[in-house]
Parts: sequence; C-alpha cells; structure tokens
Amino acid sequence: MYTSPLLPREKVFRDPVHNYIHVEHKVILDLINTTEFQRLRRIKQLGTSSFTFHGAEHTRFTHSLGVYELTRQICNNFQQNYPSKHPGDGLWNDDENRLVALCAALLHDIGHGAYSHTFEHIFGTNHEHITTEILTSPETEVNQVLSSVAPDFPEAVASVIDHTYPNPQVVQMISSQIDADRMDYLLRDAYNTGTKYGLFDVTRILRVMRPYAQGIAFESDGMHAVEDYIICRFQMYQQVYFHPVSRGMEVVLAHLLQRAKYLYEHHQLGELTPTLLIPFFESNFSLHDYLNLDDGVLNTYFIYWREDPDDALRDLAHRFLDRKPFKSVTYSKETRELIPKMRELIGAAGFNPDYYSALNDSYDLPYDAYDPSSKEPKTQIEIMAEDGTLNELSTLSMLVAAIAGRSTGDERFYFPKEMLAKQDDSLFSPIYDQFQRYIHNGALSFPRKDADDE
Repeated sequence: MYTSPLLPREKVFRDPVHNYIHVEHKVILDLINTTEFQRLRRIKQLGTSSFTFHGAEHTRFTHSLGVYELTRQICNNFQQNYPSKHPGDGLWNDDENRLVALCAALLHDIGHGAYSHTFEHIFGTNHEHITTEILTSPETEVNQVLSSVAPDFPEAVASVIDHTYPNPQVVQMISSQIDADRMDYLLRDAYNTGTKYGLFDVTRILRVMRPYAQGIAFESDGMHAVEDYIICRFQMYQQVYFHPVSRGMEVVLAHLLQRAKYLYEHHQLGELTPTLLIPFFESNFSLHDYLNLDDGVLNTYFIYWREDPDDALRDLAHRFLDRKPFKSVTYSKETRELIPKMRELIGAAGFNPDYYSALNDSYDLPYDAYDPSSKEPKTQIEIMAEDGTLNELSTLSMLVAAIAGRSTGDERFYFPKEMLAKQDDSLFSPIYDQFQRYIHNGALSFPRKDADDE
C-alpha cells in the first residue's frame, strides 16, 4: 500500500474541458512542479496540426492534467460503488491502487519529445521507453518525488506504463481501447480544433464503468454512450489526425531535420552549431540531452537555418516556419508504379526528390475485437449484463461491428506545390504540365494515351 499526505487545502486548476482539475495529494502537486513535467508546457499536443487547425495550440501539459483528472474520477466511482470486500473479489482496492493510478495517469506522456512523432521517426527515439527512464532514473526530479512515497514506487508507476502492473484495472484506466488517455485527448483535441464530432458523453461513460477481476467493463445500459465514443474517435482520426495538410507539414519537418543531419555529417552545416541537436545527429544522446529539447528549441534552430547557405535547408526551414506545406495526391497499389516517374519530374523541375517528395500512409483501427494471435492484441471493450455476463462490444452493437477490425485511412504522395503551377512562360512549364497529367481528382492516375506525350 502506497500513501501520500493530503494537501492542507485541495488545489484546483481551471480547465476548458473538465472545468476543474482537483489535486488532493501532495505527491501529485510535487510532480506537476518538477522540471520534467513543466517541460510539457513547451510541447504541443498535436504537433503540426496547429498549421491546419489554428486553435490547436494546446500542450502535453494540459492533456496530462486532463488524463489525471479523468483517472481520479474513475477511482472515486470505483471506491464509492465497487469497493473490495475481500481479496480476490475482483472489485476495487483503493488503498492499494489509487496513488499508482493517479501518478501513472499524470506522467504517462512525460517522455514525449519535441514534435514527438516526427522526431522519433528521424532519430529513432521512443517516448514510452524514455517515459520509463524518466520515472526510474535517480537523476530526475520526477524520480526523486516518486521515491519519497516508497523506494519501489517509481518502478510500480513505470509498470503501469509498460503494462506489467499486476492489477489490470489500473492498466486499462491508462491504456486500453477506451481509457482516460483517449477520452481526454479526443475531447481536448475536439475543443481546440473546433471539430464538434469529436464530442461524446464522457460523464455517462465514467458513470457506467465498473471493475471486475480481469479489468474494466461497462454496464449494458451505457452501451450507446460507448458506441458514440467509438464513432467520435473514428471521425477524429479521419478529419483531424490524418488531415493531409498536417501531414504535408510533417513531411516538410521530417525532411528539414534529415537535411540538417546530412549536412552535419558531411561537415557542411552553416556557421551555427546546433549544440542541443548534435547528440541526436551523432546517435549518442543522454536523458539530459533529450530533456533539453522542446518545440521552441527546434523552432529557434529553424529560424537560423532559414538563412543557411544550403539551398535545400534554407528553403525547407522557410516552408516549415512560414506554413508552406507540400501538396499531395492519394495513390493505390496499381498507381504506385507511377511514383518513380513523378519523382523524376520533380527532379527535372529543380527539386531534389529525396527532400521534396515523400510517401505517407496513415491508417487506424477504429475498434479491434480481441485477437490473442495478433502481434499486439487489443484489450476488448466488455459490456456487462445485470447478471454479470460479459459480451464483447461488437457482438452487441451493429454500429461498432460495421467498423471493427477495418483499417481506415489512405496513402499519399507528397510534392512541392510548385508542381501544380498553372501554364505560363516558365522554363519548367512543360514539366509541370506533364506532372499534372498524372493527377486526376486528387489521385495519382494513368494519363490518357492521347494526352501522354511519351
């Protein structure tokens, strides 16, 4: 059993999504005030999506507080309505699990880096592994605060993040197909992007959640609220998270970092020494190096690179800072064979296709029924009848069954907007014209034979 002193008076944070976020335990307030957690104020929750949805300026800090608050409400519900009476009854043991759940919820994203997903792809970092390292490394303030609870408390909190904590109820609160993390980011992202279809009845969902021996289930009379959540998640991925313009900015960002890394490795980077990025260029970074980075640090380097002697680096920095996203078209298995031709035309127009073209695919499973044979089996959503019988959600809901197990998304080919220039007297007009013959209704397509001059 882990305990932490209560604050003399409850601390509250005003929040646009949850109204008030309540902090009762000293350890939670101490964690919020650590250097590592405050760093999350400087990392946007949605990365490049703010270039598409201008309100999406919210941070990992606000999201982490929101996940904590939802987890606190779940714990309150379980303690009030489903307290454990004896060991092994499958109900909620608040004394044993509450503090672990609250700290794991607050800290679940603390390992995210600057422009996290793009940065991870370029430099091979892993935010979940780094989260665990932040929790367990004696050099962090977070670890010191957690260790004040008990010597083994940091490892207990970290075990929730890596799904090895012995109580599945706590793990599923933070990581499952309907958890505090997903519920907060859907509501928060919908609020900040102005997309109303991302809203669902979170109050009802929290009300019908209940613990059982294998995890968390939902009472049958709340099934339609759970259905609504699944559909909202589907819509948010299609309309916000997979938006082609946001992905176009991600491509520019990725190529900008790749070009800088290439120039550094070949001793061609300009006079500015990107001191805080060198450990990543050299693939030899420490936790301290990682925590020194945030979105603002990268943006500062980009401002300097906008005047770099290298044409590609200078241009890519301009495109990213001044919002000049690459354009895109969808492609299929059949038309994928046209991509080398498209890259050739991009090169002929004066753009290095290694930095001015990209393939980008974004797919998501809106809901996936449990399959123990899959590489990463998902925890299925269980609906509990009055007699305690459990049924997997998609067996009861026609709506969820219609999208269960079906990946949704698309594959896109990205290129400079200049390739879509209208006919003019430019030297490259014939190249632009030929390039555009392979595009029809926003998709890569084979040109008509009478239109192909080759």
